Amino acid sequence: MMLEAMSQVALSHYLLTSSLLFVIGLVGFVTRRNMIVMFLCTELMFQAAGIAMIAFGRYHFDVSGQVFVIFILTVAAAEAALALALVVLLYRRKETLNAEDWAELHE
Repeated sequence: MMLEAMSQVALSHYLLTSSLLFVIGLVGFVTRRNMIVMFLCTELMFQAAGIAMIAFGRYHFDVSGQVFVIFILTVAAAEAALALALVVLLYRRKETLNAEDWAELHE
């Protein structure tokens, strides 16, 4: 009984930390216009999702949370390579990383 209560407290702490990181990343992505900051906020949201999956996997004594995190990290690494290459390419064209200056790409 004592072990179960301790694991519930630990799970809630991990989920609170994960949700705080996700909210910080979401707010940063929505409010900032610098492409590098937006990219970093996206990475922060990926990490928050990974923490939640590991916490749930640990709580239920299942390794599927860790397996999903491996896939999340793989996607994040591929996204990081593509996003940084795109940011460098865009910076060389206009010498600005403000997302509003690149709004013409929408149309």
